[in-house]
Amino acid sequence: MATTKVLLNFPWTKNKDHDLKSAKTKDGISELAQKIAKSELREDKEIREQSLMQLREWLSKNYDVEDVRMDDGFLLRFLRNKKFSIPMAQQQLLKYLNMRKVMTHLSYNLDFLDPCLRNLFDNGYIVVSPIRDKFGRRTILYSANGLNGIDFKYEDQVRAHFIVLEALIDSHEEQILGVVHIGDFSGATKEHITIWRNPADLMRLLKWGEQSLPLRHKEIHLHNVSSILKFVVDAGKSVLSTKIRNRFNVHLTTDDMKQSIASVDVLPKEMGGKIPLAEMIQSFKMELATSRSTLLALDKMKILNDSGIIGRRNVDKNNNAVSDKSDQVIGSFRRLEID
Repeated sequence: MATTKVLLNFPWTKNKDHDLKSAKTKDGISELAQKIAKSELREDKEIREQSLMQLREWLSKNYDVEDVRMDDGFLLRFLRNKKFSIPMAQQQLLKYLNMRKVMTHLSYNLDFLDPCLRNLFDNGYIVVSPIRDKFGRRTILYSANGLNGIDFKYEDQVRAHFIVLEALIDSHEEQILGVVHIGDFSGATKEHITIWRNPADLMRLLKWGEQSLPLRHKEIHLHNVSSILKFVVDAGKSVLSTKIRNRFNVHLTTDDMKQSIASVDVLPKEMGGKIPLAEMIQSFKMELATSRSTLLALDKMKILNDSGIIGRRNVDKNNNAVSDKSDQVIGSFRRLEID
């Protein structure tokens, strides 16, 4: 994997634990990931090859899509995320293409060298730790201090997130093992909230993102969360699935967070980890450089007709229509803009 080649240029990869987690077999996947794929995703060589063949055949006959990637890595994103259910993988692939079409201003031209985006990465707003935790997972680190809510637009913020997620999803290890999110909200201001001019956009993005992006979100830890930010977090959680809501952990302090995560080593040295943040940023930018052409090429894929997408109706147990939760929270969310 290109990511591994980049990491080998840095001294911390000589850490025995890291080498153990990243050791690859002849198939290019670690023994740990192969075990998880078998036990949690029902994946073996026969199922993988049969599923890839079926998905490719379906795509070749589907005139609603155009120029969709046919390589194993791309298709396995969806197959693994849906535990090799062909119909569910097909639906998620269509939803993914449709989300990118509807949200072109957020999901196209994912170029980390774009000046605004490059500043976000240079500032450490979002970075992926080069150290895997004790379960072999990569950790995405967020810092509110790296995002100036006055100088940046929410479009910049979201595109930075898409770049990171798309880069990680292309890895077999991350498709199988999933990722951990750790967000530091110290330094967050009102502008970090009001950067979202329309709260409905945030709610829609969270909901569509969970349904459409094929990535396993194993743990989410937010720390230094003030009471007003806790309100925003709760609003966002309300539109997510119960499974993801149950993986949210909100901590008052950094020390509280460190007690709950799998490995403190994944954090920046300034927070008790092993690697200084500046080195993490440099390392991750090198990873992004290897992924840049692949991410930009995503824009070639198109969905011409969304009629094949089976939508989820908002109904209660008696099959009566109910309002969307994202609509329910917007009124309360707007109170934050009035102060």
